[in-house]
Amino acid sequence: MNLNALKKMDKDDLLNLIGLETRRSATEDVLPVLGAFAAGLLVGAGLGLLFAPKTGNQLRDDLRNRLQGGQDYLANTLGRNEGAQSQGGPASRTS
Repeated sequence: MNLNALKKMDKDDLLNLIGLETRRSATEDVLPVLGAFAAGLLVGAGLGLLFAPKTGNQLRDDLRNRLQGGQDYLANTLGRNEGAQSQGGPASRTS
């Protein structure tokens, strides 16, 4: 092996020559797991909807009501927090 061949090698080639490899990042390990989890979540939700004991109209109405209730809850919670912050936050007790 001459100097020109060494100049053409990249990091992975050099590490391979001495029997090593580059360290895998955390995202390379986590992303496939998250993808499999998301796919399982979607399949489970779909199967749950297929085997639900309610008709489609009842199920859609229930889901719509629950989502609307969640939106109302978030709006109320965020509205209370914004109101408390605009008024200077909760009153502090000083002795």
